[in-house]
Amino acid sequence: MPGPHQPVMPRTGIGYDVHAFAAGRRLVLGGVEIPHDLGLAGHSDADVLLHAIADALLGAAALGDIGQHFPPTDPRWKDLDSRRILERVAALIDEAGYAPVNIDVTVIAEAPRIGPHAERMRVIIAGCLGLTREDVGLKATTNEGMGFVGRGEGIAALAIATIAPLVARRSGEER
Repeated sequence: MPGPHQPVMPRTGIGYDVHAFAAGRRLVLGGVEIPHDLGLAGHSDADVLLHAIADALLGAAALGDIGQHFPPTDPRWKDLDSRRILERVAALIDEAGYAPVNIDVTVIAEAPRIGPHAERMRVIIAGCLGLTREDVGLKATTNEGMGFVGRGEGIAALAIATIAPLVARRSGEER
């Protein structure tokens, strides 16, 4: 906690996640089920977009990473809807005395096209974090045919999150 004469500064974290494509699974990105031949392999629903955001938030608050809070060895998290992960991370951030301010995420995939689903994803992400849709940036790009993503073997996501201290709570006042 800052001393009486130290400024209260926002904090920023970066998150990255990647999952390989897998047959027989749903494809869920940003909390949206997207029609596609393949889903993503993972212990939960493997939503790389929400996982990257969760890691960015946890990193900003210095609270570890998603694997520490939702270990893939724990059967409780099997096939978990990643919106619940993001909501739990928001609660952890709040308990630590911070609130999300801004999220920016890039999905890296050759397919499927993200654009038709982007606005719905922004609304879902904002809802999970108590933000407005305008506080959530979402972009998509390809890997120009290079690497595992470029060969169509999986999807990656990179996120940055900014959080700010809940000053009123820290000073003992009501929010």
